[in-house]
Amino acid sequence: MIIKSLVIIAFILIIISLGSALFHLVRHKNEEDSKKTLNSLTFRISLSILLFIFIFIAVITGGVKPHGLGVKMHAQNQGLIE
Repeated sequence: MIIKSLVIIAFILIIISLGSALFHLVRHKNEEDSKKTLNSLTFRISLSILLFIFIFIAVITGGVKPHGLGVKMHAQNQGLIE
């Protein structure tokens, strides 16, 4: 449950950062707004990369178990090989 909460919070922060960048991009009247846009987008990219690494580590350690189509296809392939 903690992992899901962290992922949801990270997604919300990514959306807020993207909205902030859009606001500063539309407003874009001076150099300061341009730097704020750059900082917002840099934060969003950094947070997205950290989220990807976190999810990858959570799947490897067993904190999150995939349950989608790929798992079913993998299970079917394993049955055919063995």
